[in-house]
Amino acid sequence: MKGQLPRNHQSPIANRQSSPRGYSTREVAKILGLSDARVRGYVRAGFLSPDRGSRRELRFSFEDLVFLRAARGLMAARVPPRRIRRVLQRLRDQLPEGRALTGVRITMEGSRIVVEDGTKRWQPESGQILFDFGVAELARKVAPLARRAFRQARQAEVEGEEFTADDWYEWACELDPAAPEEAREAYARALELDPDHADAHVNLGRLLHESGDAAGAEPHYRRALASRPDDAIAAFNLGVALEDLGRLEQALEAYEKAVEIDPENADAHFNAAALAEKLGQTAVALRHLRTYRKLTRG
Repeated sequence: MKGQLPRNHQSPIANRQSSPRGYSTREVAKILGLSDARVRGYVRAGFLSPDRGSRRELRFSFEDLVFLRAARGLMAARVPPRRIRRVLQRLRDQLPEGRALTGVRITMEGSRIVVEDGTKRWQPESGQILFDFGVAELARKVAPLARRAFRQARQAEVEGEEFTADDWYEWACELDPAAPEEAREAYARALELDPDHADAHVNLGRLLHESGDAAGAEPHYRRALASRPDDAIAAFNLGVALEDLGRLEQALEAYEKAVEIDPENADAHFNAAALAEKLGQTAVALRHLRTYRKLTRG
């Protein structure tokens, strides 16, 4: 084929997220080193919109903590609240759908806010401040709280309380960025109750995959697709797993399935182009590469 494909930047396997049970205002304040009043003030300022508990109390997800910490950095740099709201909204819209937030890094480079997710760098908005933090550090602080909630749920089930597959899935989503071992247990428990829970299969497969067990992840991605044939994330993740296992023809088929479901999946087009080139399918590679360049132009 003419030209040279860019270096393969195969995207991270994707995660399916749900609305978690969350953390209290006091817990969030302790994690971030803020006062309860300051946390509530950020909510009133419109920087984030956490869920409400049964008593109408604020309940923050891990994603909320990520954006709250970003808001704190921007406020410390004296960025006007209106600008912060605009930056965070654009950032929220531009984060890759379903990706695990532990892989996201937000930095300032001169006047630019730069976001990285392990494969791409992009600018949600320009600014004049300078701060740098990794979300993985935040996950480490959250881990004890997530593990405690998980232990309490397991004990409650032993004592006779009944939970649904969705209950366990939501706990697993909350554990996912902070305590992956417990998250795997919670996803597995969800699948015991509902073997066709596609989202649980996708996320359990991803956790196994990220731990180096692509062979163990493959059947979960396939089960997710069997339960929900239009699941582009499951198809894309299956392609990554098959590629890691050296089954390139099958991987290309999975990427083709992903773009059939979601024609604007730039990462799947790129990976399909790279694989097709490797397999000598020049026309297929060029087709996917053209689409990738069109989708990522600018």
